[in-house]
Amino acid sequence: MKSYSKLIVLGAVLSGLPFMSAAPLRVLYFSKSSGFEHSVVKRVDGKPSYTETVLAGLGPQHEIEFTFSKDGSLFTPEYLAKFDVVMFYTSGDLLSVGTDGQPAMTAAGKQALRDFVAGGKGFVALHSGSDTFHTNEHGGGNNPIRQPRFVNYGDAADDYIKLLGGEFIRHGPQQVTQARVIDPAFPGCAELGAAVECMEEWYTLKEFAANLHVLLVLETAGMKGPDYIRAPFPLAWARVYEKGRVWFNAMGHREDVWTNPKFQAMLIGGIEWAGGRKTADVTPNLTAVAPEANKLQVYVP
Repeated sequence: MKSYSKLIVLGAVLSGLPFMSAAPLRVLYFSKSSGFEHSVVKRVDGKPSYTETVLAGLGPQHEIEFTFSKDGSLFTPEYLAKFDVVMFYTSGDLLSVGTDGQPAMTAAGKQALRDFVAGGKGFVALHSGSDTFHTNEHGGGNNPIRQPRFVNYGDAADDYIKLLGGEFIRHGPQQVTQARVIDPAFPGCAELGAAVECMEEWYTLKEFAANLHVLLVLETAGMKGPDYIRAPFPLAWARVYEKGRVWFNAMGHREDVWTNPKFQAMLIGGIEWAGGRKTADVTPNLTAVAPEANKLQVYVP
């Protein structure tokens, strides 16, 4: 029987057919909102959020086992050891209870996350995962005075921001625009074409880590709003963080983005890469594909 199973797998490999892995990827999807709570992560009347429902449908199709949580107090080395990937759609200072009333993380829990990734596991973040643990912003939600965000803090940035490899500044009006595809060979990007175009809440970002392998670049020319008067900059990336893997995509504000097959393909590819199921060349390319990314827009009140 064992030999027969081996022949099935060998035949699948030789024929180019896919076959399922021995064990599913174990992913913790954490969606606590200490700051602004996006509609796609909000649970109403105890029902799963929109994103949880989408992920629950995608998981069995791709051998991914999702655990859904908003409880920051669970973050300990022992709890995180149950997972291959931690995935954030969060906001604000997670060390505070804040907007959604869910239990806060502790400083030790925040360090446990950093150690989890540094030790060789995966981290995935979407959209407001970059609007989380802002440098010098504490106590729940977002600081209403945004001007301090319009500088790069570099080594003085929050440790979470240095783990993620970038930080949200602000966004303008939702609009249709393009994000240029940089690496179609990366898992999940093969079917995207030259650019991703859709209606979205497009974030502006900063604090780009030097070793980013950029996957999408936001094409800012012609966009509406003063926040986009700047050169093109990374919108999605992959990077190595010590022994671990980090993948981020600033998209995901809208429900129709979550049901878009291209977004879903990018997301699954990112999770599989972060979890070590897929491999990719993640040679740093920031200066080559977005050479003026660190020149930020001018603050406009």
